[in-house]
Amino acid sequence: MKKVLAFDLDGTLAPSKSAVPDRIAELLGELLKTFHVCVISGGKFEQFDNQLLSNLKTGQDELSKLHIMPTCGTRYYLYAAPSKSWDKVYAEDFSAVQKAQITKTLQSVIHALGLDKVKVYGEQIEDRGSQISWSALGQDIVDVLGEEGVKQKEAWDPDNSKKLKIRDMVAPLLPEFEVRAGGTTTIDITKKGIDKAYGMQKLIEQLDLSKEDVLFFGDKLQEGGNDYPVKAMGIDSLEVSDWRDTALALEAILHVV
Repeated sequence: MKKVLAFDLDGTLAPSKSAVPDRIAELLGELLKTFHVCVISGGKFEQFDNQLLSNLKTGQDELSKLHIMPTCGTRYYLYAAPSKSWDKVYAEDFSAVQKAQITKTLQSVIHALGLDKVKVYGEQIEDRGSQISWSALGQDIVDVLGEEGVKQKEAWDPDNSKKLKIRDMVAPLLPEFEVRAGGTTTIDITKKGIDKAYGMQKLIEQLDLSKEDVLFFGDKLQEGGNDYPVKAMGIDSLEVSDWRDTALALEAILHVV
């Protein structure tokens, strides 16, 4: 039996930048009684707090088995029961010079493609410390427009062709960094070699397990997707189309535990 269940967040446990549905929150609470649970996604910790942590219905004993990996595994947090806080295990942060270089390059490519002329909600380029992320419609579109914002994000690049074109233009200009098509409308940039596979390897080392002990759920497992590195490293992976698929799979797992 698997010992760890690991999940992408947006598109897997919740709609983009939205709170996890009650059904998912309840299922995660049940899973934490038996499994270690890891959530790894492109958002910063505050996004995890808003979407996931504040909606969980579970006790402190269960939280000690929850592993939070924001910004595609470039950061790792564990729950400290005595202080009731989330302690940082590591953070692969950029230097100020690296941030400036990445931001300038992104701005140049986005301007050349005319993608800086669309209506946006909040910043298009966000400094997440260990990751720089470009969001086509702005970081705050879901906060401002709610479900309409989710629909606009999903309609912007349904076949991932826009994101892949941007990635293919940016990557040669930043060869010392990792450039990925991230979430629904996002390009994520981290240090070289640091992606979701890096995060999964850190998790395995933390728990003194093997990759055979982990099952990963993601909605972007195809080659080029930001979940693909986990599959490529040999971890058993299940591709889902949305949180409802995930819920059905988790109900089946809990039925046989």
